[in-house]
Amino acid sequence: MKLLPNLTILLLLAVLCIAAVPAQAAAPANTTAAFERTVIDDSGATITIHGEPQRIVSLAPANTEILFALGLGDRVVGVTDYCDYPAEAKTKPSIGGYSTVSVENVIAQKPDLIVASYGNGAELVDQLKKLNMTVITLNPENVSGILNDITLVGTATGTDDNATALVASLNSRIRNTEQNVSAATTRPKVAHIIWNDPIYVSGNGTFQDELISMAGGTNAFADKQGWTNVGIEDFIAADPDILIVNSGTGMGGSEDSVAQYFENETRFANVAAIRNHRVYVIDSDVVDRAGPRIVDALEIFAQDIHPAEAAVPTATSSQGAPGFDAVPVLGALVIGIVTVRRMR
Repeated sequence: MKLLPNLTILLLLAVLCIAAVPAQAAAPANTTAAFERTVIDDSGATITIHGEPQRIVSLAPANTEILFALGLGDRVVGVTDYCDYPAEAKTKPSIGGYSTVSVENVIAQKPDLIVASYGNGAELVDQLKKLNMTVITLNPENVSGILNDITLVGTATGTDDNATALVASLNSRIRNTEQNVSAATTRPKVAHIIWNDPIYVSGNGTFQDELISMAGGTNAFADKQGWTNVGIEDFIAADPDILIVNSGTGMGGSEDSVAQYFENETRFANVAAIRNHRVYVIDSDVVDRAGPRIVDALEIFAQDIHPAEAAVPTATSSQGAPGFDAVPVLGALVIGIVTVRRMR
């Protein structure tokens, strides 16, 4: 009977000892698993992203530029053969061409988010979704749409703050450019030339048409819809004051051969832009991709159209053609590229 008090004391001591042991810190919450965002992409699809994306595949050069601009370069694990900006993008595994994406290569990268483009085709996007891939599709129709897509990608990837800061910076540059050119007393007729054989121009409803207007010009081919070809007679009749020509080589030609064609073609000698030597070359990737560098293109347009009023742009403008450090474009691919653009 005398053992009972002793046993009670021992039990009490054991309880006190256990209570005195520091409790282990709770395991930190898995922020990736806790992450969940729902977005509506440019195709109208509602997409829910479960877990902060760590392995991202881009199916278009413009998408790749957006991802890198948001600081997501280290998470990008697959890009197209045409994703060459920034330079680091060229070190990423290839998943095929823009319109010839290899589904097998995409799957091999084990992505938890795929950023597609309308130009990839609905069939490809549907196929990826049927494989339980998380896909958002971008298809901006104008400059505002590009800025909205930067915000969309920021939301989908958890880089909201970066997206907000980037969009604010781009909007500031847009406002500054528009304010600068507003002092101009004229609105010259401007033609944005994509190719010369046949002559392809940017008409109404294109990014470049919007850039011309924002930069204080008037599109010489505003009566044309989308990216389209015009005949030599129509080009002469339009009599543009300024030509802004995409960089490119053509089949076997030299750099900036497109601009050289317009400058050297005797039938164009009396066209105002040729007569007054106002032919400028712009990097086709800068002006044609629906990414952050579209504002670089705006600043270049403004400087070429209104050099006295426009501020010096962030990107380097051509100072008359040739002489711009061009990024070559294969002439044989131009018609196909224009076709894809018009699908947007």
